[in-house]
Amino acid sequence: MREAYAQARTSYEAGGVPVGAVMVENGEVIGRGHNRRVQDANPVSHGETDCMKNAGRRPDYSNVTMYTTLSPCMMCTGTILQFGIRRVVIGEAKSFAGNIEFLSGRGVEVVLMHDEACIALMSRFIEERPDLWYEDIAGNG
Repeated sequence: MREAYAQARTSYEAGGVPVGAVMVENGEVIGRGHNRRVQDANPVSHGETDCMKNAGRRPDYSNVTMYTTLSPCMMCTGTILQFGIRRVVIGEAKSFAGNIEFLSGRGVEVVLMHDEACIALMSRFIEERPDLWYEDIAGNG
């Protein structure tokens, strides 16, 4: 989660939404990414999708764990399910509930950490840039 948080900080410091993600397989980081919606003017460049893009093509994702600082939106949830990622570790779901039950209901092991650093960074961002936050979640929670 430390590496996912570092990715979230990278996005925040670049003026973007502070969500970071890391993919790990057999103890090795295979991909890192962060929300790049603002930086790339791309509405689907969320932390998890950027991480997947950076990990590159693979024949199998079943042994991959996705670490993400924020509970995944439906788009990122769909990506996790589409590619058969079986374990997701989430930093926080206080700022955005996301789709934890949806993932769990489809056989994904979900670990929610309630990480104070993740909560503090996202809370700070929402306070500073509510316009970007509501744009990122398409105006709904």
